[in-house]
Amino acid sequence: MVEIDSSPTKPLIYDLDFHEIEGVIKEWQQPPFRARQIWEGLYKNFWREPEQFSNLPVSLRKELTNNFRIVSLKPVQVLHSTDGETTKTLFQLPDGKAIEAVLMKYEKRRTLCISTQAGCAMGCVFCATGQMGFKRHLTSGEIVEQVIYYANLLKNEGEAVTNIVLMGMGEPFHNYDATMAAIDRLNHPLGMNLGARRFTISTVGIVPMIRRFASENRQVNLAISLHAADDDLRTSMLPINKKYPLGELMAACREYVAQTNRRLTFEWALIQGVNDSIETARKLARLLEGLLCHVNVIPLNPTKKYAGKGSTRERALAFKTELERHGIPCTIRIRRGIDIQAGCGQLAIQQPQNLPPNPLMI
Repeated sequence: MVEIDSSPTKPLIYDLDFHEIEGVIKEWQQPPFRARQIWEGLYKNFWREPEQFSNLPVSLRKELTNNFRIVSLKPVQVLHSTDGETTKTLFQLPDGKAIEAVLMKYEKRRTLCISTQAGCAMGCVFCATGQMGFKRHLTSGEIVEQVIYYANLLKNEGEAVTNIVLMGMGEPFHNYDATMAAIDRLNHPLGMNLGARRFTISTVGIVPMIRRFASENRQVNLAISLHAADDDLRTSMLPINKKYPLGELMAACREYVAQTNRRLTFEWALIQGVNDSIETARKLARLLEGLLCHVNVIPLNPTKKYAGKGSTRERALAFKTELERHGIPCTIRIRRGIDIQAGCGQLAIQQPQNLPPNPLMI
């Protein structure tokens, strides 16, 4: 069983990048190659306790124990969908806050849906995370550790993580620096070496961060949660639209494509009688005309505090057909993990009863 460190004041080792670990090794007066051994132990072998680093001398393992936490997330509830293809884990953080992350198994892919914040400040009305409000940002290491947790589980099953979507709890561009640092760590060639194109970031449309992301010319995929093709409807659903209305958002999207030559994905939760009509599809097609993009539509997943219902399969197909008639590529996404509240927009902390106390509680 993995030991969870009871000293939350010690830094989490996943918050350090490779060069910072090199600096620590130099400070400890150890040979430089020890940094690579530690890095590979963390990001290739997914070791979760200092004792597992058998390639290090005992004295160096003690230094790791005394100076760093390797495990900070405490899994307190694990739910499996009835089809066995989706697993959702509730983690407690050192300060008692909590997050959820999801593993989705497809025929050839093992995709993780990872959180970047505890809660969310964006307040999207149909999203369970937005309904619970903002608790705090995650550190880059806390984002990384969710991936390591699942990578370790998959390794034990002879499998590996293939894709990571930053679409869990939180708005990644509201926690931009930590999110990008986490991706860089997981992308590092001496570690997991996950290609940049295996990551997808989803944002509700924080325009300055879209422009910053474009200027960095990353190969990471970008998805925009759109859900409406006019300002009145979008503002009623996504409050961020008051600050960054569609005109500004679409200008930034077009700048992104022009600057990076990368295709954008637009996410559209189909809500029965709200945004699933043929006329709405035509309006969306006009909004996206000439833009290198793809639309992912998915019937809305149910949440407790929003009365809207997902569109029928027939209306979803009609919406897709109309978009494609106007030259806009469209896919109807498969709903996954609905029975365990693990679908898009469903992640929220529903604490199970009689939890054991978190040993990392401050």
